[in-house]
Amino acid sequence: MPTPSPGPTVVVVPPALALLPEHAGLTDPVADLRAAVTSAVRDLLDARDPQAAGDGARVVALAAGPTDDDVRRGAPASAGERVAAALLAGTPYEVVTSVPSDARAVLVLANGSAARGEKAPGHLDERAHAYDADLGAALGAAGAGPDAAALADLDTALGETLWAEVATLPALGAYLAAQEAAGLAWSSATSYDADPFGVQYWVVRLTATPPRG
Repeated sequence: MPTPSPGPTVVVVPPALALLPEHAGLTDPVADLRAAVTSAVRDLLDARDPQAAGDGARVVALAAGPTDDDVRRGAPASAGERVAAALLAGTPYEVVTSVPSDARAVLVLANGSAARGEKAPGHLDERAHAYDADLGAALGAAGAGPDAAALADLDTALGETLWAEVATLPALGAYLAAQEAAGLAWSSATSYDADPFGVQYWVVRLTATPPRG
């Protein structure tokens, strides 16, 4: 009996500019995060099918485009696009705002609030911890698997108020739901869950498999 091909893989990492190679010096400010991201992206690349047609052979990077502030500063790409380019250097990939149904390797750039303490970029907002708890559960960061409906219906307006990078997550929810409708089930594994600098970061790997039985 032939071995079934692995299902799609999704990796969620933060669009943190500290992950860019130029910041990985002798004193790396995010060494643990960088190690988790590097390992997860390596797994993601292994999930590609080089022989597949269309989006099965490349990585699809789900990243928000430049913000108004990026445009004002003359930045040609958003933080998510820059981090994706660094992580996927040398690998065929495409930046998208919605995930093609035949994508097998999906890199999602997103993070929780940046308002978890007085020294956080967004200072302290009492709503941040509850928002991040719900978001982490929706991503499957607790190991129970992702909640596609919760991601699709995410309150991105509140997330923006809390300085969270969540614009990509409703599209992720739609993709996860479409795969579930096709008979796949998602499992999750989290290798990083912390809030350095008052910003909530996760590294989560989601793997789709046919349901048992």
